[in-house]
Amino acid sequence: MMSSFLHDLGAWCFRRAKTVVAAWLGLLVLLGLAMVVLHSDYDDSFTIPGAPSQVAYDKLQVTFPQASALSANVVVTVPDGTDISSKPLRSRIEKGVEELKGLKDVTGATSPWSRYVTGMVNKDRTAAVIQVELGQVSAVTFPDSGRDDLQRVGHDIQADLPPGSHVYVGGQAFEAMLPSLSVTEVIGVGVALVVLAITLGSLVAAGMPIMTAVLGVGITYSIMAILTRFTTVNSVTPMLAVMLGLAVGIDYALFILSRHRDQLRDGFDVQESAARAVATSGSAVIFAGTTVLVALIGLAIANIPFLTVMGIFAAIGVALAVVIALTMLPAFMGLMGERLRPWKSRREGGSMPAVVAAGPASNENATAGPDASSTSATAAGKEGRGGIFGWWVRTITRLPLVAILVVVVGLGALAVPMKDLHLGLPTAAELPADNTARQTYDVLEKKFGPGFNGPVIVTADIVTSTDPMKIVNGLKADIEKLPGVDKVALAVPNQNADTAMVQVLPATGPTDEATNDLVRELRDHKAEWHNKYGVDTAVTGLTAIKLDVSDRLGGALMPFGIFTVGLCLLLLTVVFRSIAVPITATIGYLLSVLAAFGAAQLVFNRGIGLFVVNLDRPVPIISFMPIVVMGILFGLAMDYEVFLVSRMREEYVHSGDAKGSVIRGFIGSGKVVTAAAVIMFSVFAFFIPEGMNAIKEIALALAIGIVADAFLVRMTLVPAAMALLGDNAWWLPTWLDRHLPRFDIEGERIAHEEKFAEWPTPDHTEALHAEGIGVDGLFADLDLHAEPHEVQAIVGSRRRVTAVLLAVGGRLALDHGLMRSGGQLLPERASAVRRVAWFIDAADANLAEELQAATAALSHPPRRRPRLFLIDHADQIVEQSHRDQLESLIRDMNRAGESAVILGAQRAGRIDWLRPQAVHHLDEHDLKHKPEPSLGGTR
Repeated sequence: MMSSFLHDLGAWCFRRAKTVVAAWLGLLVLLGLAMVVLHSDYDDSFTIPGAPSQVAYDKLQVTFPQASALSANVVVTVPDGTDISSKPLRSRIEKGVEELKGLKDVTGATSPWSRYVTGMVNKDRTAAVIQVELGQVSAVTFPDSGRDDLQRVGHDIQADLPPGSHVYVGGQAFEAMLPSLSVTEVIGVGVALVVLAITLGSLVAAGMPIMTAVLGVGITYSIMAILTRFTTVNSVTPMLAVMLGLAVGIDYALFILSRHRDQLRDGFDVQESAARAVATSGSAVIFAGTTVLVALIGLAIANIPFLTVMGIFAAIGVALAVVIALTMLPAFMGLMGERLRPWKSRREGGSMPAVVAAGPASNENATAGPDASSTSATAAGKEGRGGIFGWWVRTITRLPLVAILVVVVGLGALAVPMKDLHLGLPTAAELPADNTARQTYDVLEKKFGPGFNGPVIVTADIVTSTDPMKIVNGLKADIEKLPGVDKVALAVPNQNADTAMVQVLPATGPTDEATNDLVRELRDHKAEWHNKYGVDTAVTGLTAIKLDVSDRLGGALMPFGIFTVGLCLLLLTVVFRSIAVPITATIGYLLSVLAAFGAAQLVFNRGIGLFVVNLDRPVPIISFMPIVVMGILFGLAMDYEVFLVSRMREEYVHSGDAKGSVIRGFIGSGKVVTAAAVIMFSVFAFFIPEGMNAIKEIALALAIGIVADAFLVRMTLVPAAMALLGDNAWWLPTWLDRHLPRFDIEGERIAHEEKFAEWPTPDHTEALHAEGIGVDGLFADLDLHAEPHEVQAIVGSRRRVTAVLLAVGGRLALDHGLMRSGGQLLPERASAVRRVAWFIDAADANLAEELQAATAALSHPPRRRPRLFLIDHADQIVEQSHRDQLESLIRDMNRAGESAVILGAQRAGRIDWLRPQAVHHLDEHDLKHKPEPSLGGTR
């Protein structure tokens, strides 16, 4: 079972602390060196392979390479009343065009007065645009020296113009924003450190989650940088992975470390405490991390490569955060030892509480949840205390309907603005006001109209035409008549006269919905133009491509929402064995998500509180923000649900008091959930003021979503709803409970192991001991006991006998009863039992080889030596050579002194030659055991 495995993992890492720490640091160094050698550039081309606009754009790169090349704009403005087309000014500008053509990184420059273009001089003749072609490179790979050369020529042109003239150099080549961290994000980590120190009560302990989180982020970033050489990664991805990796890395470590500190305060041995913290809180961390991973990988539902890559790299960061928390954190615990024990506990000289031996009993009473450090009696005594957490939970459970109504109405009101969410992909309009690309964008919008910054390209396949210019002119005339068109700036065939290109300037900006309507209108004329001119047309250009990406993302939002909501219901039903808890949690999650979207719309679309996000005007929200936030917030919401409600469930199992369990569970887990939420909020919030707009938008939505989900939903709505439902909160149909798998995220298995640690004997020298074991429909109420050297037999129908042997060997889960096989408790140690229980099918054609291998296994070192040999179909052994081998195995087993043999047979008389000490008959009707003496005596 997972908790048992994690217990062993935590203990192993504790004992080999230096090795574990060195391994992780060595991996970081190796990946860092590889990153320096292999890293490449980020690519912010948001594309959808196979989309009509992308197919047309790819074709355009071949037929009109100059139209699809990276470009820059040099915009010249002169004072009002000055004619920029006058001969003196025009000659100076034309001189600048020739100088631009001579730059090494420029492949062409088009004069505003070229006969091939129109509209490059504005209507009042106070501005002109020089279009500069820079070849088939991206804005990221274009060298800084090339940008410097363009700026230098711009200054030279301005120097030759009259006073009051300005030259702006911008365009695509100047729009790239590379990911970077600032002091602001570091402050966020500092706030997290303060919260950790207050929560854990130790500055040394507080530093551990920061170190593990930074390690995970460093490894993730290195992997990402290395893979930029082999795949396309956009510049938003690394910052998203860093932000998310820091947040979950700190939180996951906090959950485990707070458990460790609580146990040390109660007097636990340091190593056992570390192992138990990893087993219990670590189980919940794995569940929480897995939900985030599934949600992030689920971004592939949109079938958009750049979004899939973004989800995968963010998922890598989360996965590393989980693994590092489960391995490096217990290693740190091993290095620090007693120094992590709270001072009060150290002075009192606490020791690990004794584990009371117990006989076989119901497993329900052995439940233990994450961060649980007290018995139910102790917890019950704490119900009257709890400080602010006790006051809060008692207040909301006293008036649960009021609390629910306030949360639902409040979050619902905040969610209302999300119906007007304006989505789009980045443009230069969203860059800082001092950015040269932004300044150029603004002056073009002012002088030439908003559509100049978002041209739409219509292409036509004219290879079969005998009069290309007639078709080109006809298309131009038709397009100019369409509503929403400002002008057609360019309409020409290419040199081979096989493709025509019409550059359309809309009357509205690139992010305006009216521009999207124009793109759809142009596409709707495809059939008409085919009938009229006999050509196939396509609409492309960056504006059309961004529209296609946004539409695809919008279309994927509903399927992804259904996926996350369905996953939420399923996972929480499995974890909490309840119908009401998953429904309440899912409704709360939806309220949090919609509130986060509403808050983002108010800030970024409407411009309320723009100073908070360090913007000077409203902007569209990047199209993939909703789907990314839904995925991330889903996983984080499940974190808080698991850590809060599992404690309530633990208390309910112990006491059966529905309302009291809500209060005690809240008091027990409220502190750590509050700290985790504050840390998460701090990390996200400090990514808002600086950096890329996409990260600001995601960070703001996540910060609001965290506050809403942690404090309003999980710590208000959920306890109020559970108190209102009472015992019904934990109801689950019996038939469903039987069919659902069980996740031991609460550490029940560890508590069960501790309870029966000395059962049936303290030293566990018996080879097998079972009481009342059964598997529904196969066998029931079976008692077994085998000491080393013994040979015993199970006799009955083939199906039932095989089931018993598989259960004894840890290969079939019991439905009831208790068993220790090969010294290991089942079902917790099923994997360990499988290593020491050697299963042999005597009906197998390779029986000789299996018996030979079993005999050889007896010479293994003691830790690897089999404790049980399970021989199924033993009554089918008829060949003397096989009988000799089995007898030899039993003799060697007796010499080894630790093993026993359990035979499986349908006919007892056929195994008398092996002289079993006891034979257990499985009755076909009442499924009860009837052990009887045999030739070898009694048990």
